[in-house]
Amino acid sequence: MKIAVACMGNEVAGHFGHCENFNIYCAEDGRIVSCESIPNPGHRPGFLPNYLGDLGVEVIISGGMGGGAVEIFNSRNIEVITGASGDAGRCVERYLAGELESTGSVCHEHEHHGECGEH
Repeated sequence: MKIAVACMGNEVAGHFGHCENFNIYCAEDGRIVSCESIPNPGHRPGFLPNYLGDLGVEVIISGGMGGGAVEIFNSRNIEVITGASGDAGRCVERYLAGELESTGSVCHEHEHHGECGEH
């Protein structure tokens, strides 16, 4: 299973599209077996959800996310977890243990960059 986390370094980013990088974790039998960090290739409407989907991502974890991105992920059967914060690896461990649930934090406007995830 591939799990992507929108990050600022190794910390969960407050807004999915404006993250610095994506940490992509591969998990087997409920445990992380590898991790790679890839730079955010750029924020354009509709691009990132499809980009991550094409990489085989099955779960995306972020602080906040726009409704359009959520819809695209949903259409591709990629699970969306929003409202996460803190260390990305720890969030993935919590997800795998069934302890990380989405708060449904959806950003409705992009004018408030930096505030997403604080709703």
